[in-house]
Amino acid sequence: MNDEIFLNERIDVIATFGTGLNPCNPVKFRRPNGREVVISEIGLRHPTMQGKRAMHVFDVTDGSSDYRIELDSERLTWTLTRMGDSI
Repeated sequence: MNDEIFLNERIDVIATFGTGLNPCNPVKFRRPNGREVVISEIGLRHPTMQGKRAMHVFDVTDGSSDYRIELDSERLTWTLTRMGDSI
């Protein structure tokens, strides 16, 4: 991500859940300002720990901007943590 903006926004996410190596796939999300972002590609995804809570991190793009969204697996909440321009 170039020119990253660090955020901490709670977002609403529509995701599909299935089986296999990548069971969770975010499809689109809505920011607090009402703007909807349709995800065109999922890049890096990985689990990480924040204290004792497992977080699932997704780097995604809508084709014009890159985003990092995180799923808190304990609280079942999504957060937009970073945003940047696509290269």
